[in-house]
Amino acid sequence: MRVEVFGVEVPLVGPGYKNAYNTKTKQRSALVRLTADDGAVGLGNIDPSPGYSTETIEENLVALKDRLAGVVASADPANPHRVIEAMDAALDGFLDAKAAIEMACVDLTARRLGIPVHQYLGGALVDRVRFNAWIGIEPPDVAAAETRKWFDQGFRSAKVKVGGGVEADRDRLKAVREACPEMNLRVDANAGYSVDEGIRLGKLLEPFNLQLFEQPVAADDLPGMAKVRANIGIPVMADESVTDHASLVDVIRTDCADIVKLKVMKQGGFLRCRRMLETATAAGLRVVIGHGFGLGVNTMAEIMLACTSRAVIEGLECVGPLKTADDIVTRKLDLSRGEIAVPNGAGLGVELDEEKVRRYRFDA
Repeated sequence: MRVEVFGVEVPLVGPGYKNAYNTKTKQRSALVRLTADDGAVGLGNIDPSPGYSTETIEENLVALKDRLAGVVASADPANPHRVIEAMDAALDGFLDAKAAIEMACVDLTARRLGIPVHQYLGGALVDRVRFNAWIGIEPPDVAAAETRKWFDQGFRSAKVKVGGGVEADRDRLKAVREACPEMNLRVDANAGYSVDEGIRLGKLLEPFNLQLFEQPVAADDLPGMAKVRANIGIPVMADESVTDHASLVDVIRTDCADIVKLKVMKQGGFLRCRRMLETATAAGLRVVIGHGFGLGVNTMAEIMLACTSRAVIEGLECVGPLKTADDIVTRKLDLSRGEIAVPNGAGLGVELDEEKVRRYRFDA
């Protein structure tokens, strides 16, 4: 089996996106293309974010090229359990990199079978999926106007980034709520606050009827997040705290979250993410799916997974195609109205645009 790995750097729209970690103007991603001996092709794509992802894009590309590609070249892509086992034996960690290869294996196999990936995963339970808008760390008037714009386009939920100071965050959310009473609102601190600050902010935001408060404190401070949850009247969602399956079990045991955030990339691929989704469901937790800066391949992977479970909250966060000025697939996903029909093409249903891969390619 031929294993190809590419690094691509795709520009984002506008002046960039600011969260508690940084401001980014480009998305640097990894692509994997598998070509089996019979000519069947599978695509995988990961989109690490600085400050958020465990490994950098450069580290992932090196791992894919130097440690994982050779290991899986002789593997059967139709047996992803064996592929995962071989990758784990060759390299600890690097769930993102492993996800790129596993994603490509699943895509290849589903294409061979002539079925969409959601059917490979057990079948879609919905015919359409809705998406979640986002508001950066902006002045109150700007945040309010952006929220109204998203609602008027068709979006019914939005995430507002926080982390610019408790009072400033409160003022931003107050303006947003007043501008758009109908919108389901989420806030995301990206692990940026202390426990005391998280509690203080949570209490200040209680009047605004929020859907959830995402990762208020540091990823490894599960007792601290449990304390925040116990002292505010807003559901808490764990994101950075959830990496592998064991970390999800820790979140459940600590009783520190009402909701968990899962991503095909972050969790190491479809199969691992699907198992974690079932574990969360069995524990009574709801789930949000989606990576905010995915290119077309990764975005489609998360749509394919999300539509297979009733535990997934409406408003997927895989909205990368709204943030990127271009893409490396032949047909860029149009999410501008806030919802799409669940795709039914074979595999992931996307093809690489070879010219754009060449245009945006970079070497790690």
